Amino acid sequence: MAPSSPLRAFLRRNRRAAIAVPTALTALVAGPWAATAALSLPSPLSLIRLSDTPPSQQGALFPARTVPASTKPVPLQQALRALPATVAWKDGRKNTRQFLKDTHTNAFLVLRDGQLIHEWYRDGVGAQTRHASWSTAKSVVSLLVGQSIAEGHLREDDLLVDLLPELKKGDAYDRITVRHLLDMSSGIDVSEDYSRIPLSGTPRMYLTTDLPNFIKDNRTLRFTPGSTSDYRSVDTQLLGQILHRVEGKSVAALLQERIWQPMGAEADATWNLDSEGGMEKSFCCLNATARDFAKIGQLVLDNGRAGDRQIVPQAWVDRLSTPVATMADGWGYSAQWWHPSGATGDFSAVGIYGQYIYVNPAKRTVIVKLSDHGTEQDEQETIDAMRDLSQNLHH
Repeated sequence: MAPSSPLRAFLRRNRRAAIAVPTALTALVAGPWAATAALSLPSPLSLIRLSDTPPSQQGALFPARTVPASTKPVPLQQALRALPATVAWKDGRKNTRQFLKDTHTNAFLVLRDGQLIHEWYRDGVGAQTRHASWSTAKSVVSLLVGQSIAEGHLREDDLLVDLLPELKKGDAYDRITVRHLLDMSSGIDVSEDYSRIPLSGTPRMYLTTDLPNFIKDNRTLRFTPGSTSDYRSVDTQLLGQILHRVEGKSVAALLQERIWQPMGAEADATWNLDSEGGMEKSFCCLNATARDFAKIGQLVLDNGRAGDRQIVPQAWVDRLSTPVATMADGWGYSAQWWHPSGATGDFSAVGIYGQYIYVNPAKRTVIVKLSDHGTEQDEQETIDAMRDLSQNLHH
């Protein structure tokens, strides 16, 4: 589909984003400092710094909770080799290095059969650099939910308002289930439109210093829960709040205990909060190295196992790897993971600025691509390029 098509323009504004800080942010900065505080937003100076910082590094500007590296780190086994010289790109082929440059890639890792066969970083970025996840964090939250369900703390049929009673409204909102949140079918009306001043919708959720009150203030519905699916970051934020409530631990602590430690993460990660000591922005803001993001992909590829330990239940990997909903652009969706159109059994975590944890079970391949690609996105084309690489990797 041509990049200039109306559908493509719509999707750029609305799909698969954690949040894009709009250029109109400067309008907020021009107002008095008291206004941002009253609106539970960062200070004007913080907003200026945010607008001047590449998306991949914005995590350093917000309060965060540390996710310590594993006490028993497991380095990726390496069998480095060159990638194919070209990849499929739109209606033809493109030099692979040019593809990385043109899509503003910061880090690009390829694993085949659990071995790191290619690792590339742009100048100024390296193996120890932490990158903002944006919406790839949603797929990590999914793994934590699957673990909580397996341990009996949670069920997909549980009602949101039974788990978080303070959100009860006495209308259709009260019928939202964990399953609806997982598959983006809650109907909650929190816009994914990032073109306006961030006084509402997901832009406001990204910037707010008070997530619990934001959630309470945004309980209207666009459609009846379960009647259709429509991507909404608020669904994942609610999953994070549910995990915190039923487990009695922060989302960052759960990640460290149940994934980061047992899978052998090599570096500390951080998870951004709404305020100091506050609540994780579960819908976006996990910051980690490319190698540890690759370990997440390998964990899923290996059916939830890391070494000789089952970390994520096999049944949950089956759940997320089987699409159960179709979004407006034809991509499948299931439990916070994307199934791109033209699917060949592959699936991916995806973030707005070109973040991918791509998993291709048939080719035993994981590809991590972390970028600052901006509003271009080119998501389908990028997935097609990664499919092409998976198909043509030399043994």
